[in-house]
Amino acid sequence: MQLKHKIVALGILPLVLAIAVICALVISLNRQLGDQQAQLIEDSILASKRAELKNYVEMAQSLIAPLYDDGHGDAHAQQQVLEELRKLSFGINGYFFVYDNQGRSLMHARQSELVGKYLWDMKDPHGLPVIQALLKSAQSGEGFQRYAWNKPSSGQVTDKLAYVVMLDRWGWMLGTGIYLEDVERATQQARAEVAMGIRKTMMAIAVVALVAVLFVFATGMTLNVSEHRLADKKLQRLTQRIVSLQEEERSRVSRELHDGISQVLVSIKFQFELASHVLENGQDKGLGILRDATERLGEAIGEVRSLSHDLRSSLLDTLGLPAAIGQLAAEFEQRSGLSVTYDDNEFDCHLVDGAAVSLFRIVQEGLTNIERHAQARNVCITLHGSEDNVRLTVVDDGIGFNVTQVERRHAGIGLRNIRERVEHFGGRFDLISMPGRSELDVLLPMKPAGSKR
Repeated sequence: MQLKHKIVALGILPLVLAIAVICALVISLNRQLGDQQAQLIEDSILASKRAELKNYVEMAQSLIAPLYDDGHGDAHAQQQVLEELRKLSFGINGYFFVYDNQGRSLMHARQSELVGKYLWDMKDPHGLPVIQALLKSAQSGEGFQRYAWNKPSSGQVTDKLAYVVMLDRWGWMLGTGIYLEDVERATQQARAEVAMGIRKTMMAIAVVALVAVLFVFATGMTLNVSEHRLADKKLQRLTQRIVSLQEEERSRVSRELHDGISQVLVSIKFQFELASHVLENGQDKGLGILRDATERLGEAIGEVRSLSHDLRSSLLDTLGLPAAIGQLAAEFEQRSGLSVTYDDNEFDCHLVDGAAVSLFRIVQEGLTNIERHAQARNVCITLHGSEDNVRLTVVDDGIGFNVTQVERRHAGIGLRNIRERVEHFGGRFDLISMPGRSELDVLLPMKPAGSKR
């Protein structure tokens, strides 16, 4: 996978993950809200049904009160009460029932086949002993009991809510109930509405997510194209700069050869020709001319060595960086007339390949700038190394300069090149300057132990 695709993926994947988490939270919260809403609806309907059942039972009690309170002819009164309760109904499935405290059915308005049977051990599909639970609820005074019972109009077993009371004088349990199909329908409808809401919410989130992903993708591709073009431009400028630096270096070497060594060699050639002519004529001045030519030849050899040293110090390859910088400092002091102090702690130089050359070039560039611009008298160079890094400082007591302005307008082999060299090796470069003190501070990491690079 290319880097630009990785960048786009890194932009999109967290967004998709965040949207997935949001969707999961929305679904979970909506389901919780749906369950709460369904529970509220169920509780509200059940509350109204409880009040309704209680009213029905109170109405039945008020109807049979004269017969129940009359203490004469209990058997006859009981029969009349059962007949009156059999006639009471509210709707197709609303009826009353009566059981004694032994669980025997005394009256059932819709299921006459149960009358006279002992139903104490009868259980609903959920395993609940219905008559026992009803009697217990009536005796405790709570009155309400939920269970499953056969619905007369449909013949299906359906959840039912009953309200029962005890007729203590006769040992009877009187009650009625309401089937709860409408409660189930209401709760199912509420859950269906919540599910529909979840689907709509998910569709909305999906649309927003798609738009966001497309936006991130388009933005990433736009930035990628822009960065690619910018990188191409930077690469072109860097290439041009490298070519320019090569041409500058070639021009410098060419000038050195033409203005220095070439003229010296031409002068030596003329001297040798003159000496040859004088000697051919038997004159004694030929030996003196040869000695002069030999001295000039030594100067030419020195010029060649100096030029070679500028291109790359041989001491870097033989004695190492500290010795090479020491030689450079000594030659600079001799050439410029400035007082140069050099200090190193004789460390083992295990730098990354190319770092030693860069430090050597940095010292060269620093000394050149001091000679040209600083108007200094004293220069101090320190090179201290440790197991982790090596630190180079070049300090002078010159007139100083504005670092920001110089770096902004500098376009040649100078401070910007020093900074780029240091950054290439993952080091740190600091430069401070004021009248009387300018300091160039470079810190480069050592090669890790065991590294072959």
